[in-house]
Amino acid sequence: MSDTKIVDARGSFCPGPLMELIAALKDISVGDELEVLSTDQGSAADIPEWVAKVGHTLTANFEDQGVYHLRIRKAK
Repeated sequence: MSDTKIVDARGSFCPGPLMELIAALKDISVGDELEVLSTDQGSAADIPEWVAKVGHTLTANFEDQGVYHLRIRKAK
């Protein structure tokens, strides 16, 4: 597995962080992870819902000082 790619979507509002995640997933291999950084509170709910729907794995979802960190493992 390569280093975790960071998708910095801070300052972007819905659906921006999700769109950035979808684009970034195209650039990594199955089994790799990426982490989305977002200041949009909706991302904490919207991204996990989308990840589950399409079959990837959410490995972390937490907030730290107003920034939501969502780590996703690519499944397909």
